[in-house]
Amino acid sequence: MTSTRRDPSPAAAGSPAATAVPAPVTAPLAPRRRTVVRAAAAGAVLAGPLAAASPARAATGTPAFLHGVASGDPLPDGVLLWTRVTPVPEAIPGSGLGPDVEVRWTVAADRAFADVVAEGAVTATAACDHTVKADVRGLRPATDYWFRFTAGGAASPAARTRTAPARDAAVANLRFGVVSCANWEAGHFSAHRHLAARGDLDAWLHLGDYVYEYGTGEYAARGTVVRPHAPAHETVTLADYRTRHGRYRTDPDLQALHAAAPVVAIWDDHEFADNAWSGGAGNHTEGAEGTWSARQAAARQAYFEWMPVRTATEGTTYRRLRFGALADLSLLDLRTFRTQQAATGSGAVDDPARTLTGRAQMDWLKAGLSASDTTWRLIGNPVMIAPFAVGSLPATLLGPLAELLGLPRGGLALNTDQWDGYTADRRELLAHLRDQAIRNTVFLTGDIHMAWANDVPVHAATYPLSASAATEFVVTSVTSDNLDDAVGAAEGTVSAVAAPLIRAANRHVHWVDTDRHGFGVLDLTAERAQMDYYVLSDRTDPGATASWARSYRTRSGTQRIERVHAPV
Repeated sequence: MTSTRRDPSPAAAGSPAATAVPAPVTAPLAPRRRTVVRAAAAGAVLAGPLAAASPARAATGTPAFLHGVASGDPLPDGVLLWTRVTPVPEAIPGSGLGPDVEVRWTVAADRAFADVVAEGAVTATAACDHTVKADVRGLRPATDYWFRFTAGGAASPAARTRTAPARDAAVANLRFGVVSCANWEAGHFSAHRHLAARGDLDAWLHLGDYVYEYGTGEYAARGTVVRPHAPAHETVTLADYRTRHGRYRTDPDLQALHAAAPVVAIWDDHEFADNAWSGGAGNHTEGAEGTWSARQAAARQAYFEWMPVRTATEGTTYRRLRFGALADLSLLDLRTFRTQQAATGSGAVDDPARTLTGRAQMDWLKAGLSASDTTWRLIGNPVMIAPFAVGSLPATLLGPLAELLGLPRGGLALNTDQWDGYTADRRELLAHLRDQAIRNTVFLTGDIHMAWANDVPVHAATYPLSASAATEFVVTSVTSDNLDDAVGAAEGTVSAVAAPLIRAANRHVHWVDTDRHGFGVLDLTAERAQMDYYVLSDRTDPGATASWARSYRTRSGTQRIERVHAPV
């Protein structure tokens, strides 16, 4: 490995040199000034991944960058860069084939790379599936940079990244794209394209289910495969998970978003297997599919190879990032340490010995929330924390909803895979927020394939007469089936019936859309946190349009959500 850095700026004085590391082996617009300023850059970013080396070029034997480039986990002085190089045609993801190749990386203050501020090299090997990461430091805070990779005379697309604000900087505004549950076989990733085109994101959050483990046809769009993934069988081995990640990273819209802004990602269950827990998963057969520990290790290794994510505490994805004095972001891992999901209706959900977070992660989360001195405390949360009772839904909807949530088709009012199944952990966390008078806590959630805007009550049974400890914005799926898909009804018809009944049984729920696919944009100021929800015209159409659906915000100090009638 070699590394040099050129940056005479006073801000960089005394900073550590940039380092490059291999992937570890153990995811209606309202313009503002910054949007307009970055619009031209966004167009250039989008053009890059689409002009990347093609399979035909790789076939010549020249190294090629077929899977795009990415950045992630921005810090005030640095960011993590990622790519995969295909050194020879046979070195496809998961193959274990292909020679070592030196990959050089360059970071510049301008897209023309006239002002290079950091550069270095790292070796891509078959042992890391020819993925590489460069953890670049010594950069300026709150600054746009351009980066690219080269190998054997071939160059990757140029891409934009952005560092976080300085720790105590007075930040007026932050914007984050928010997505979850992007299933390759169920559609195209148009949500990513629309987020990439904005040009105003400080970063984007992926809240889990970046890839899905199912075999072809097992989990598609209303049972129809829009585009087949690889491998065709369910992912079990390290080669399988590498191959699946590789297929996802050929998507042009996903490449475009990775080239437009840094990602902050956490995993949920499908990066491993459905309804994963510490000792297994709902669709893992011990013995026939090997041991769970081996499968979990394989999935974990492939994830850290393919994602621009720093390996965090205990080799998981729980970690914390800070964005100036405006916000910190605590990112949770709710799969590695959890107790097995309880049987619905067993009463075990209230057992204090059962855990979703694990003791160490809960203590880490509570300590971080208590110590935080930022205006907003954001929590990247894979599964919904607000309680959910299905109420008096008709039988025609209760069965499909139960199936979607993984519940018995008898329709008992609980999803034990989310915080509802681990009520002791939820009570402990919400009591901590209440007792410590911790304000402005916002959970950002995926997983459930529906859009929600929730208060998070300390005592749901007496809400709204009792207190709300936090608020929660849940984004719908990018492509994975939601309730109308499970029923086989026209989009919007199921939500029209189900949403009022769900809200009547859950008075802390301000809005739920059970039917549509899309993404969110979180906009933060010192005064409020606002989520703008966008929906896609057709997940199966690669040219799908996006339109604004709803906006909700929580004002500083209130812990309650209110509707806003226009996006930011």
